[in-house]
Amino acid sequence: MLFVGAPKASSKIPLPAEQINSSMNMAQKRAREAAVKVTTPFGGHGSGSYLVYKDAHLVLTAQHVADGALGTTYYIKKNDEVKLATLIWADVDADMALLYLSERFTTIDPIRWDPQSKMAEVGTSITYSGYPSSHKLMTFQGVVSGYEDKQGVGKQIILNTYGWFGCSGSVIYTLSGEIVGVLYGVDVEYQPNVQIQENMIWVIPIQRLKIDVALKPLCEGMPKGHLRACR
Repeated sequence: MLFVGAPKASSKIPLPAEQINSSMNMAQKRAREAAVKVTTPFGGHGSGSYLVYKDAHLVLTAQHVADGALGTTYYIKKNDEVKLATLIWADVDADMALLYLSERFTTIDPIRWDPQSKMAEVGTSITYSGYPSSHKLMTFQGVVSGYEDKQGVGKQIILNTYGWFGCSGSVIYTLSGEIVGVLYGVDVEYQPNVQIQENMIWVIPIQRLKIDVALKPLCEGMPKGHLRACR
């Protein structure tokens, strides 16, 4: 398995509407709209999703994309907007991170926090959007193919879809809009030569993230009653 993180805000001029086929349902369109690029202070990038939990505006991504200390800031980009987000929670073993946006996006809407209650079953159809390599936003479809065990973390989801460097941190959704997990790696064969299996994708299940626990450091630093998500 190989991690797939990839190595100035302008005026807010409305962009032309994307040409999106009507075969994409509303949940798929909203997941695409909420997909963002997470840029590190050193110029690398990964992907993430702009989420709202109660009144807390957040970005969910992979830990190896946002691998600084808690409190580190990252640039979150979408369309012509660039916002700063603060790392408030990270799970190094699971490779998952949560950032807080103090300033909201104005050209896109977040997607509601709606995690699956249990791990996605084999055969579940999924969708995600991310920023592979130097490409603009791309949307992919796929299916849950099976599971693997990761030492110290437990069961991981394996997808049959496409993934590449820069897609790390993309949030995987069901076709009804539930969160399946976070993409963090692609499969690799090492014999006889290194071969990246770009259609075998590793995902940490969303059940690993307990949202109230993840928000605790943020809430402890906020004035009492400032966020409904902290009550």
